Amino acid sequence: MDNSGQIQNRNLWMDYLRTTITIMVVAHHSFLSYTTFASFDSQAYIRSTHPIVDVQRWVGLDIAVNFNDIFIMSLMFFIGGLFLIRSLNKKGAGLFIRDRYFRLFVPFLILGTFFMLIAYFPSYYVAYNKIDILHYLKDFFTTEGWPVGPPWFLWVLFIFNLLFALFHKQYAYFGAKMESRLMIMKDRPFLLLLGLFTITWLLYVPLAYRAGAGKWVGFGPFDFQLSRILLYFGYFSAGIVIGKSDFNAGLFSRESRTVKLWWLWVFLAVAIFAILTIGSGFLGEFVERKTINEFTAWMIYYAIYALSCALSSLAFITCFRKWVSAGSQWMNSLTDNAYLIYLVHYIFVVWTQFVLLKFSMPAFLKFMITFILSFALSWLTGILLRKIKLFRLYI
Repeated sequence: MDNSGQIQNRNLWMDYLRTTITIMVVAHHSFLSYTTFASFDSQAYIRSTHPIVDVQRWVGLDIAVNFNDIFIMSLMFFIGGLFLIRSLNKKGAGLFIRDRYFRLFVPFLILGTFFMLIAYFPSYYVAYNKIDILHYLKDFFTTEGWPVGPPWFLWVLFIFNLLFALFHKQYAYFGAKMESRLMIMKDRPFLLLLGLFTITWLLYVPLAYRAGAGKWVGFGPFDFQLSRILLYFGYFSAGIVIGKSDFNAGLFSRESRTVKLWWLWVFLAVAIFAILTIGSGFLGEFVERKTINEFTAWMIYYAIYALSCALSSLAFITCFRKWVSAGSQWMNSLTDNAYLIYLVHYIFVVWTQFVLLKFSMPAFLKFMITFILSFALSWLTGILLRKIKLFRLYI
């Protein structure tokens, strides 16, 4: 490892950021059983807010869910695009697509389906109060429509990778054109923030307003959140363009003003999220009193939402660039197993929440038990599965 935070030709700080987001995803799903807005639909559990919904609730977990929901998947797609130009240049288009197929699409369709069959069985049991494997399988693929769960990210990322492979020359050309501007942005951080905010607003707000912020569409396991698909593609493309440059020495250099202002991004991210959380209630009251119309209220809300997404993303990126300079054995292990943790964690989350249904204890304590057990068991499962050559080769 050298002082730039690279290990074995990888960017250590970016690897650790990706791993931390994966851990946050585990926490996010651990929250969802105990939010005040949680609901369970016994007629078709796929319409529930989460596979298992507990009677114990706490509004504090609502806040945690909302904070994560605003930015973590956008940031995941950004990271997913960051090293693609280098990868394609090294492998060539044919080998690149083959690698993406076996690393993303095959795990999504085969492992994702198998793991989700295990994960969703508690939901079936709660809905039907019986153990009938054949009926469960029929219900899973028909009534529930082949629930995709967290692996949805993999098939969408695969499609984005295919689009990149088809238009990689255009991406490379645009990235080359942007290199000088990115060098300027390293010392003009508010210009970078304005760019992130603009991308977020343009690619999210119009579609979310028209389609509905929570709208999911798809066929079979190929589900995606319609309101955010353009946003995700925008962050993915931004990652590709920035990845064309030497961002460790440029935009995200430790000497850049953008990174040096990490503390400001953290403060602003917390402040804007607090304004969003508190202000949404006031906006609702203003609409009821007819102080402002509904459209204006939504536009104000979405503007703050877009700013929150951009600031939280920037805060996490700059914090990790600033503070990650040396590796640790346990964090390296987590990084090596992060992909499998993402794939398997839903099983442990849902089953732990199911087991905890019968116990009366505070919602936060149930969340902590769920998170710690699910995280530890997912990590252990990842370590064990990677001892199998096939898993180690592709995952």
